[in-house]
Amino acid sequence: MPDQPPPARRLALVLGDQLSFDLASLRGLDPRQDAVLLAEVREEASHVPHHPKKIALIFSAMRHFASALRRRGYRVQYVTLDDPENRGSLPGELCHWADRLRAREVHLTECGDWRLEQALRHCGLPLVWHADTRFLCGRDEFARWAAGREQLRMEFFYREMRRKSGLLLDADGGPLGGGWNYDAQNRKPLPAGIKAPMSMRFTPDAITREVLVLVGARFSAHPGTLDGFDYPVTHGEARALWQYFLDFALPAFGDYQDAMASGEPFLFHARIGAALNIGLLDLRRLCEDVEEAYRAGRVPLNAAEGFVRQLIGWREYVRGIYWLQMPEYATRNAFGNSRPLPAFYWTGQTRMNCLRQSIGQTLKHAYAHHIQRLMVTGNFALLAGIAPQQVCDWYLAMYLDAFEWVELPNTLGMAMHADGGYLGSKPYCASGQYIRRMSDYCDGCAYRVSESTGEQACPFNALYWHFLMRHREQLEGNPRMSMVYKTLGRVPETRQQALWRRGEDLLARLAAGDGL
Repeated sequence: MPDQPPPARRLALVLGDQLSFDLASLRGLDPRQDAVLLAEVREEASHVPHHPKKIALIFSAMRHFASALRRRGYRVQYVTLDDPENRGSLPGELCHWADRLRAREVHLTECGDWRLEQALRHCGLPLVWHADTRFLCGRDEFARWAAGREQLRMEFFYREMRRKSGLLLDADGGPLGGGWNYDAQNRKPLPAGIKAPMSMRFTPDAITREVLVLVGARFSAHPGTLDGFDYPVTHGEARALWQYFLDFALPAFGDYQDAMASGEPFLFHARIGAALNIGLLDLRRLCEDVEEAYRAGRVPLNAAEGFVRQLIGWREYVRGIYWLQMPEYATRNAFGNSRPLPAFYWTGQTRMNCLRQSIGQTLKHAYAHHIQRLMVTGNFALLAGIAPQQVCDWYLAMYLDAFEWVELPNTLGMAMHADGGYLGSKPYCASGQYIRRMSDYCDGCAYRVSESTGEQACPFNALYWHFLMRHREQLEGNPRMSMVYKTLGRVPETRQQALWRRGEDLLARLAAGDGL
């Protein structure tokens, strides 16, 4: 029987995505009387088959954070996954340690997952909850902003967050440069000869190497590889990665943030989403750094504004929608899609080069940037009528930065339009022509993007028109879709029938397990 630890006045549970020294539930802790609990549990690592690199990142970052807390004088109870007494769930560990430490108070910061928060709220302990102040907009504040609005639109919310934060404003309180949004300047394909900076890599230390062995042994059946793990797992490493982006990639980020290129998984992207979402970076500090870089003349306004909009606009907006609409939001399926997710999403084995590139790098790096997620893997799932819950589970499992508060609205709402337009005003659907314009993927593909029918035609083309035809009743009245349907109306009937037949054939092949 292990020795009985001394009692704790207050026990604070810190989750794997809450590794911030400024976490609300850590404030006011007295190292002499209080304790902090962190626990690696199978339930959180396997409720979807999370990419092994994602599990390794979180476990390693948790262990490094626990060590840093101890150096700061905190008393930390840390439960490893292979602890023989591990109870397998966070509610189980919390109840065990609250009882063992005879804690008079148990403190938690709001979770990033409705499922987990409900499980903790119903674990039978009297809990003290704290708002997650790492975000600019709290849950209640977003609910007040949304109240009474017929439609919620990110652009208007974003402007309020700019005013609230004071970011990129002129002396009169207006937007620098005269415009709130410079997205129209941020849609350039990558020109020939433009090279992205080399990616910054971090060599695993002893703690990370131990975690990699553990994850490799326990989660070998999960899709993805641990080979080449090189992600930041400490606050210092995350700051180094961020500074590298500021110095070498942010100046071109605005222009080429939507670009895609074969063999270039990162291009000019920061790759700091995971570090930010688990608490290794601070939102406000990042935004201040970007504004400082712009005002010092080191980056253009379209790059600075585009990056800030992702952080205090879109990221905060989707979190607000998640907590405003859960749990019903997760069940929405506006198009009634029921087709299973194709097997090639888990293997990358398809003749479509854009999907092979995007899924292949996902399996290798647990990473793809927003356009690859939205306009390649997401676009295909939308056009093919895949069940949105299966698509959401795939995104949650596969991406390093995916936590449900950010993943679910982005996938179900934006990529799949399964919320019927609550989050975005139109489906983000496109033919292969968009992929040809924004990438070089079509050059190495077995299909011909210039063709829409026939065996060699790009599947995206016929599936796009098939999608529009089968959902005409729902979408034709959408003002942002009117031009598309006018174009469809000008297509000769025989041509429409050929597109429909090609779409039907592709969907039948998917249903039969064909990887296309």
